[in-house]
Amino acid sequence: FKSREAMNMSRVNTVTEFILLSFPCSRKIQVLLFILFSVTYILTLMGNGAIVCAVMLDQRLHTPMYILLTNFSFLEICYINTTVPNMLGNFLSEAKTLSFTACFLQFYFFFSMGITETLLLPLMAFDRYLAICRPLHYPTIMTNHLCMNLVAICWVTAFLCYPVPIYFITQLPFCGPNTIDHSVCDPGPLLALSCIPAPGIELSCSILSSLIIFITFFFIIGSYTLVLRAVLRVPSAAGRRKAFSTCDYHLVVVSLFYGSVMMGYISPNSGNPAGVQKIVTLIYSSVTPLVNPLIYSLRNKDMKAGLRKVQISVLSREKE
Repeated sequence: FKSREAMNMSRVNTVTEFILLSFPCSRKIQVLLFILFSVTYILTLMGNGAIVCAVMLDQRLHTPMYILLTNFSFLEICYINTTVPNMLGNFLSEAKTLSFTACFLQFYFFFSMGITETLLLPLMAFDRYLAICRPLHYPTIMTNHLCMNLVAICWVTAFLCYPVPIYFITQLPFCGPNTIDHSVCDPGPLLALSCIPAPGIELSCSILSSLIIFITFFFIIGSYTLVLRAVLRVPSAAGRRKAFSTCDYHLVVVSLFYGSVMMGYISPNSGNPAGVQKIVTLIYSSVTPLVNPLIYSLRNKDMKAGLRKVQISVLSREKE
């Protein structure tokens, strides 16, 4: 009888929209947060957009390393657009509502972009491993064609991971309340709002997230362990610095991204306070995309030259 009742309930959703509390505070602070995140959003778009343009305009940057960097920057642009525009609207809105469909679409694209990042980062680590540990074979192994195929596989695989779990979550009954104490439609708060417990769905989401995070993370650790071993064999200190200089910025990005993701998404309901979850989400959804172009461009001479080329191109068009 109970299972039949649950099935009947699952066919009916009385909730048609969700309220994203985001950062509940006074109106003045809401306006300040709006200004702060607007500036962060614009700088992120400009920084990552500049990297994409630099690689496209400079033929010298049409190599696997920069193809990966271009895709990574384009991903960051897409990633930040899944959450920040809605967050900015919430800062100035009294209602702070998001429709049922829009909430799950945000959930899907937010997590698909996140998974794409967890797949691109190991691919970038593998590229550095081949370049440093197999320098003679690198040009024949990591061709532009192979690199673009691997990138395409990362994107397609990531967008195929979450449709089934999201479908099952949408079939749960949401009969109220509809308030999500978060800045995004997150699986943990969403499952908590369901009228019936769904331990199977919660467990499957947790296992899927854990597998993706840990497999890719340990792949990166393994790649850089081999890179470090190869670098330490270089006889001169200058040679060691030059060899490792192409990796250190990537390690900073990996540390920022995986450190925050592991805190928040190893388990959807890991027991972290809502405030901690919001801060963790902000780090990898807003702060990391902003920091990435600075890390990648300021430490790379070729990228600096490409960015100067973009600047000259823009200035020449303005004069015309």
